[in-house]
Amino acid sequence: MPACARSDKDQLILAAQTGDPAAIGRLLAACQADARRYARRHCLASDVDDAVQESLMVIARKLGALKAAAAFSSWLFTVIRRECKKLERIMFRTETLDEDQAEHQLLCKTDNDLRIDLAAALESLPAHYLEVVLLRDFEELTIAEIAERLGAQDGAIKSRLHRARELVREYLIGPQNSPKPTKPQA
Repeated sequence: MPACARSDKDQLILAAQTGDPAAIGRLLAACQADARRYARRHCLASDVDDAVQESLMVIARKLGALKAAAAFSSWLFTVIRRECKKLERIMFRTETLDEDQAEHQLLCKTDNDLRIDLAAALESLPAHYLEVVLLRDFEELTIAEIAERLGAQDGAIKSRLHRARELVREYLIGPQNSPKPTKPQA
């Protein structure tokens, strides 16, 4: 970015931080394209518009707390990513689970129950996630080999694989698979 354009953006950010409504409006309009691009990378397609809107509202409300105008772009990126994660948690109704609790849930199951649950978890995956898991974990292909076979970029394959494994994990430790309390025998 040319130095004059950078300084213009910094001046716009400083003006917006003082509460100037016109400057806030111009700043939000100027950063909307970046916000949308960031959201497309980190959100589900159906959440992009919501994430952008929520993020821009957060930016408008908390702009005064930004310490350095040069940090604006990275702050925008962080806000977008946080909103995408929040929308994802809402959609999939996921909550963080303590690792010890997750391990305990899995240790309480028999090997046969784990096999059945794993098969069910894999069957529950959308086809594009299942394909990547099978190629990586069962055919033991590298990320590059999978990307070549599917005609995708390495980063996309890594993301898909990570999300697929997260979905399997959530399925395995989700409430439907928690150990059931046993009734005392009379």
